[in-house]
Amino acid sequence: MKLHELRIDTASPEQPQASIMIIYTGGTAGMVLDKSKALVPFDFNLILEHMPVLKSFNLLLKVVSFDTPVDSSNINPEHWKLIAEIILHNYQTHDGFVVLHGTDTMAYTASALSFMLEGLNKPVIFTGAQLPVSSPRSDAHENLVTSLEIASAQKDGRPIVPEVAIYFDYYLFRANRAKKVESQHFDAFNSENYPTLAEAGIAIEYNTDRILPFVPGDHLKVSTSIDTAVTILKLFPGMSKTTVESVLSTPGLKGVVMETFGAGNAPTTPWLVDCLSRAIDAGIIIFNVSQCPGGKVSQGRYETSKILDMIGVIGGNDITLEAAITKMMYLLGTIKSKKEVKKLLSLPLRGEMDDRK
Repeated sequence: MKLHELRIDTASPEQPQASIMIIYTGGTAGMVLDKSKALVPFDFNLILEHMPVLKSFNLLLKVVSFDTPVDSSNINPEHWKLIAEIILHNYQTHDGFVVLHGTDTMAYTASALSFMLEGLNKPVIFTGAQLPVSSPRSDAHENLVTSLEIASAQKDGRPIVPEVAIYFDYYLFRANRAKKVESQHFDAFNSENYPTLAEAGIAIEYNTDRILPFVPGDHLKVSTSIDTAVTILKLFPGMSKTTVESVLSTPGLKGVVMETFGAGNAPTTPWLVDCLSRAIDAGIIIFNVSQCPGGKVSQGRYETSKILDMIGVIGGNDITLEAAITKMMYLLGTIKSKKEVKKLLSLPLRGEMDDRK
């Protein structure tokens, strides 16, 4: 895929306080209305005309954009790899990164990047908008400006947010704890199981004890081996044996994220238990996550989940669906031992789940 690059010095003639890279993948935030009232990609050469407030930031901005902007519904692991590689290749020369991305699959991409960017010690802030930048009521302005401020924020010479995060509508969330919850309002994202990392008001208030720590000496390592031989199995009352068997018998299937009820409960119907047991015996990894947006899987707490423990289903604690499926893809792509994959699925790698059972 071709990339376009643009350098913007908002500090000139002064020395910039920080160097930030904006990676534009597509999405509403980078769209404007043309003369025919159709949405077209924004020309970042004109960014200072559309957003003159950036002139007050004293930043050296480098904008990298996909040749053809991608609607987030069409984002796939190949795009995740490209974003990760762009960050790797520019890591030493930039203080932080802001990724402009469509909202629909932002939580998936951001979660995936949190796993792929091992040893990350700089901010990677995902943001976007519900309305295009040319709209009078667009949320793109505030989201981008504050994301740039967070990406460049330092204390004692170290970045305040050295992790992958999502900023939207005045709140900063850990990327692999967030999910899209709203399609019609500006507060599109939430993080039910983990506190916000920051809240933007008159000042940006950072929840520093909840942010992953800066680790001196850590070096960025990017893993781009993603295995997509996974699927999601959502349980519901009345689900048929034929449906479950068809999912679990998918050729080449290696892993299943199973969405269960409440605290990780599933029907104890003999045929379902048998289907799951046979899949596990065949080497398929089954990861149990809750359908509830809040709370966690407590596998074995109730009678309806004890059997899952017995047959080898892995409990997902309080992980989100988005983090669960991308974590599974990442581990299956980078770890050869299925035993080790199972072990790591149940442990927090990037703060994506509670370390308490």
